[in-house]
Amino acid sequence: MTFSDLNLHADILSGLDAMGFENPTPIQEQAIPIILGNKDLIGCAQTGTGKTAAFLLPLMHKIAENEIPDDTIDTIIICPTRELAMQIDQQLEGLSYFSGVTSIPIYGGGSGDDFAKEKNALAKGTHVVVGTPGKLISHLNLGYVKVDQLKHLVLDEADRMLDMGFHEDIMRIINHLPKERQNLMFSATMPPKIRALAKDILQEPEEINISISKPAEKIVQVAFNAYDAQKVDLVKHLLRYNDIPSLVIFASRKSKVRELTKALQKEGMNAKGISSDLEQSEREAMLREFKHRSLQILVATDVISRGIDIDNIDMVINFDVPNDAADYIHRIGRTARASSEGEAVTFINEEDQEKFLKIEELMEREVRKVPNPSSIGDGPEYAPRKRNGRSNKKRFYKKRR
Repeated sequence: MTFSDLNLHADILSGLDAMGFENPTPIQEQAIPIILGNKDLIGCAQTGTGKTAAFLLPLMHKIAENEIPDDTIDTIIICPTRELAMQIDQQLEGLSYFSGVTSIPIYGGGSGDDFAKEKNALAKGTHVVVGTPGKLISHLNLGYVKVDQLKHLVLDEADRMLDMGFHEDIMRIINHLPKERQNLMFSATMPPKIRALAKDILQEPEEINISISKPAEKIVQVAFNAYDAQKVDLVKHLLRYNDIPSLVIFASRKSKVRELTKALQKEGMNAKGISSDLEQSEREAMLREFKHRSLQILVATDVISRGIDIDNIDMVINFDVPNDAADYIHRIGRTARASSEGEAVTFINEEDQEKFLKIEELMEREVRKVPNPSSIGDGPEYAPRKRNGRSNKKRFYKKRR
């Protein structure tokens, strides 16, 4: 199937052609006809499946096809982070080059001039608003946001927004919107709390499930059993003996990001750390450096695990096992995007073994444990069940690869 087969507006197809896109991904192939049919939708898809274009393309088609005036807010897209809001808006800008669809990203951390620019656009109208919950609430509460003609609401990364405590803000935003509208919800996982939110918001939705909680097959996953004191040396070893042009290292805390970044820089490595401590302009500049490959190593907290749109990351290292099993999927989903291949390496200390076991259970797959280099020394035995006084028999894997 090609995008032409989906009966999209000619201007939208021109934008796709200019960007070199010919064939829709599975979620795009399934979601676009449902959205064009004006039905509510709940879509479950992992990072890197093309879900952003799956909702942008049909919404842009409707705006172009119906010749929606420039001074009308037709669509609001709510997402959890500034990085993701920027990513969605940038993708929309690229796809809308020939269609004239207008948009603005709304997120915290900007200057007074940024707020004035946002206020002006929201009061006068723009086709698509992409924003984080808190900042959208700030504008809506002031009463000038032009939502009376709004036709579409999109909740992207819904599971992440609930994890971050945005449920109340989401419901407040919805109370400002017209009741007659199309609702689209996208989530990487489908826990009960997402089902409950969908029931509150969506009307008789269609449902799409694409590779629920399964990493891309082209990601080579391995793990090292390592004590915390061994982790920095393990990173240095991997970088010293492997050609890794582009690498993201995820750490659990900002203090670890700073510690590891300094250690790598001391070795003469091209590394920088990114976290919520940085100003937004600094974070944007660093991401541009990394995307253009003038920066080799990005050390980060989960602030960017779902909000970075870079297709050629060679390796992801989980310096710490994430607390949420689903976050592991998002972290390693930064590599093996599109048609590329990639590697994901995780360091498991003695305290994180149960968490990593839950990740393996979620994926229904055992991750290969690699022996530590002799220069590093042995790490803790991987026996999560035994550590809690239970059998460590691997009885949970439904299939092995």
